[in-house]
Amino acid sequence: MEPVLLQYHYFSRFEKMRNIQVIIAYCGTAYNGWQIQPNGLGIQEVLQKGISSITGEKTHLTASGRTDAGVHALGQSAHFFTDSSIPIDRFPVAINSKLPPDIRVLKAFEQPLDFHSRYSARQKTYIYKIRQNKIADPFLYDQVYQLPYIVDWDLVNQLSKVFIGKYDFKAFMASGSAVKTTIREIKAIELSQYDNITEISFTGNGFLYNMVRILVGTLLEGAYRRTTNADMKSILNSKERSQAGPTAPAHGLYLKSVDY
Repeated sequence: MEPVLLQYHYFSRFEKMRNIQVIIAYCGTAYNGWQIQPNGLGIQEVLQKGISSITGEKTHLTASGRTDAGVHALGQSAHFFTDSSIPIDRFPVAINSKLPPDIRVLKAFEQPLDFHSRYSARQKTYIYKIRQNKIADPFLYDQVYQLPYIVDWDLVNQLSKVFIGKYDFKAFMASGSAVKTTIREIKAIELSQYDNITEISFTGNGFLYNMVRILVGTLLEGAYRRTTNADMKSILNSKERSQAGPTAPAHGLYLKSVDY
């Protein structure tokens, strides 16, 4: 009888389990990135403690992907399993009451048990913010990449079109990443401007380690040196990190949204 009782207990508990997706915004300045770190504070750790304190359960929060130290999010997606009966519309308020002011849960959704924040995602959008001015704004020091020189944004926009499509982006991946393939598809790159700030938006099915920041650095260097589209294509085809430009600073990067 014991195996039958154990099996019944397992399935009855499984039926009570809920899969909660949360959409999160955070300022990454004070954190060592998303992931729990042995020698620093990660955003994941702060959120897990906050969720555990309201559910009374040990929580593991799985995100759509990791963000590095200093990188921000406007719409990070993550999920966790719980037996809690807290109404879905109460989760954001309850969790936020346990969080510091630079991390906020914006929305919560009840998802099927097989929903996965990372593996169910179809595409992501990142934006990179650049402020162009000879004098830096002290209130935006950790929010935008501040450039003291003039940028030819028309040329940046023209060069960016080289990267739209499905390619091997190995030249735009930082070392220290183990991936099965370096082929990714960028579906759109768009520029928008307001108040001396330019946003470059990247939408794709996935991004390599530091890929967006290296693309931004390469585009800015390309505009400064009056690089041609053919030169950009050559960098892409080289598959050599040394051929691409510098890595733009982390504090200008935001994970804008994750689509499912």
